[in-house]
Amino acid sequence: MSDIYIPGVKSKYDTDKMIADLMKVERIPRDRAEKDVEGLKTQKTTWQDIGRRKTALRDSARALYSFQNPFNERVAHSTDEGVITASATREASEQERSFVVTQPAAADRFLSQSLEDSFRVDPGEYGFSIGTSTLSFTFRGGSLKEFVDVLNRYGKDKLHGDIVSVEQGKKSLLIESLVTGDQNKLTFSKESEALAIKTGMAERVNDSRRDLPVETGLGSSPMGVVDPTVVTVKDGVLQVAAGGASRLPLSPPVHSQGELVFQFDAATQVKAGDQNTDPGPPPGPTIPPAGSVTYGGVTVENDPSSVPIPPYTPPPKPPVVNDLALVSLTFSDGTSQTLSPLTDSKDYKTYQYKLTDVAPGKDIVAVDLVNKNTYRDVSFKNLRIYDPTARGGLQPRNPISTAQDAILSMDGIKIRRPSNTIGDLIPGVTLTLHGASPSPVKVKIEPDRSAAKDAIIAVVGNYNRLLAQINVLTRNDDQIIQELTYLSKDEQDSMRKIMGTMQGDSTLNQFKSALQRIATATYPTDAGKDMILLSQIGVSTDARKAGSSQGYDASRLRGYLEIDEKTLETALQNKLPAIRQLFGNDTNGDLVIDSGFAYSVDALIKPYVDIGGIVALKTGTIDTSISQTQKRIDTLDKQLASKESDLKRQYGMMEGSLNRMEQASGSLDQFSKNSSQ
Repeated sequence: MSDIYIPGVKSKYDTDKMIADLMKVERIPRDRAEKDVEGLKTQKTTWQDIGRRKTALRDSARALYSFQNPFNERVAHSTDEGVITASATREASEQERSFVVTQPAAADRFLSQSLEDSFRVDPGEYGFSIGTSTLSFTFRGGSLKEFVDVLNRYGKDKLHGDIVSVEQGKKSLLIESLVTGDQNKLTFSKESEALAIKTGMAERVNDSRRDLPVETGLGSSPMGVVDPTVVTVKDGVLQVAAGGASRLPLSPPVHSQGELVFQFDAATQVKAGDQNTDPGPPPGPTIPPAGSVTYGGVTVENDPSSVPIPPYTPPPKPPVVNDLALVSLTFSDGTSQTLSPLTDSKDYKTYQYKLTDVAPGKDIVAVDLVNKNTYRDVSFKNLRIYDPTARGGLQPRNPISTAQDAILSMDGIKIRRPSNTIGDLIPGVTLTLHGASPSPVKVKIEPDRSAAKDAIIAVVGNYNRLLAQINVLTRNDDQIIQELTYLSKDEQDSMRKIMGTMQGDSTLNQFKSALQRIATATYPTDAGKDMILLSQIGVSTDARKAGSSQGYDASRLRGYLEIDEKTLETALQNKLPAIRQLFGNDTNGDLVIDSGFAYSVDALIKPYVDIGGIVALKTGTIDTSISQTQKRIDTLDKQLASKESDLKRQYGMMEGSLNRMEQASGSLDQFSKNSSQ
C-alpha cells in the first residue's frame, strides 16, 4: 500500500526519506569513529582490570614477606577454654605454660530479699563506694524501677542495678559492682545503708577489723625479752632475723567466729653459706722471760719456762635449721596453733588463714613470729584480722559474689591480680580467666599457621585469576573460559566479550612468561635443597600425586597453580621458618629482603602498577586516542548538521519549484478547457 499524502503535513515527494538515506551514507565515517571510541574504552577497561588484578596479586605477595607477614603472627591455644583463654600478639615468643586457677577475680553482687511490687524507695541522698571511687545522687523517691534507672545513669561503668522477678508478684533488687578485685569492695553510705537494711540486702554487724601495728612486736617475744639485734622495725616492716622471735599482742582478744581471717604479707631472705667460722686453738698462757746472770762479762741465760698445752679439739658446728612454720597463734587458754608454713620468696607474698579453720571458738591473745632458721631472715607487714564480707559495719545477707582477686599459679609461681584479664604476665600475651580448676591447664603460644596458610592460598588465588584473564585476552579459545568453573554465567559472558582482544600484545605475553618462570624458579633457604621450590610445599601446576595419572588435562598446561593442602599443612607444621624464606629472604644479611617467590612477584609487577607505570602509560595512550577520536566525531557532527541543513534547504527549494510548476501546469490545463468551450 502506497503512503498517503496529506497536504501541509507530509511531503508529496517524501524528501525527508531521501534526505535521511543520503545522511545515512554521510554518517558512515562518524559511526565508524564512534565504534572506534567504544573499542578504545573497552581496551582501557581491560587494562584497568589487568592493573587491578596485578595490584591484588602484588598486595597478597607483599603480605607474605613484609614486616606484617603472617609467619610472625602468634596464636594461643588452651587445653580448657572454660577455665582460661589467651590471645597473643606478634611480640609473643613460642612457649607453653601450665596454669592452675585457684579462683577468678570477682566483684560484689548483692541481692535483696523478696519485695512487694508496690515497694517504694524513700527520697534522699544515696551514696556508694567501690574501692577508692565514690558516687552519690539525690533520689526524689519512687518505685524500684525508677531508683534503678537513676542508679544506672550515675553508675555508668562502675555500678549497676537491676530488678529480678524471683517469684510471681514479688521482686528483688540487685546492686552489683562492675569492678573486680579485693580492693574494690562495694560499700553503702548515706541513705543507701538504710535501703540495704530495709530491703534485707545487708545487716548491721560489729566491725571486728584489727590491724596489728608492727611496732608492738618490739615489746616482747615468746622467749621473753626481744633481742634488738635480730628484731627490727623500719618503714612499717617487721624484720625477724635468723634466731629471732617477736610477739604481737591482741588486746582485747579476738574471738574466732564467722568469716574472720588473719592476713599478712611476708618475704624471706636466705643468707649464703656457713657463717660460723672456727676461731682456731686458743693461744695458751703468756710466759714471762726466764731472765739471765752476767758475771765477769759473761751472760748466762736461764732455760725458758714451758707449759704443756693439751691438743685442740674444734667445737661442733651448730645444726642447720630450715623451718618455714614461722607464725603461730596464742590463745587465752594458754594453748597455741602453728599456721601452715610459708614459702621462700624475695618478693612479698600474701598469706590468709580463716580463723574458724585454724582456731575454732578460741580467743586469740597474740600472734607469735618465731624464726628458728639458721640462715634465713623473714620480713612481715600489713598484719590484720578482718571480715572480708563486712562493708563498713554492714554485712551482705544474700551475696551472689564478693569482691576478690584472681589467684592462679603459672609453672608453680603464685600470681594475684585484681582483674580476670591479665596482660602483664607474659610479654605479648593477654590471659582471660573464666573459672577455677584444680587441675593444670596448658596454654601454648605458637605461630598462627592457619593465617600463613590463608595468605598462601590468597596469593595463589590472585595468581590464577590474573593468569586466567591474560589467557582469555591473548587466546581466542572458548575452552579457556569453560575451564574456569568458578566463574558465574554473567562473568563468563563478560569474558567472552573480551576473548582474544589482545591476542598479539607482546606486553601481556612477556609478562605471562616471566610470571610462570617465577613460579617454577628455585629460591635459597636455610633448609637447603629440602625447601627451594614451591612444589615442595604442595604448590605447583600439577599437585596430583605421582602415579595417580588421570589422563590428559589441557587446563593443567596453561600455568595455573594448584595446592595440595595436606602437603602444605605438613610443611607449615615442620618447616615454617624455611617457608617464610621461600617467599621472602635476606640472603646477604643487610636486613633487606632480596630473594623469594613473593619478592620476585612484587618486583615483576611493580613497574606495571606504580604511578606512571606500564598500565598507566597504556591507559594514558588510550585516553589520548579517545580524546582525538572524540574531537573528530564532534567535527563530523558539525559537518553532518551543516550537510543535512543544506540538503533540507535544497530539497525544499526543489519541492517549491515543482509545486509552482504543477500549479502553472494546472492553470494551463484549465485555460485550455475554458477555450475549447
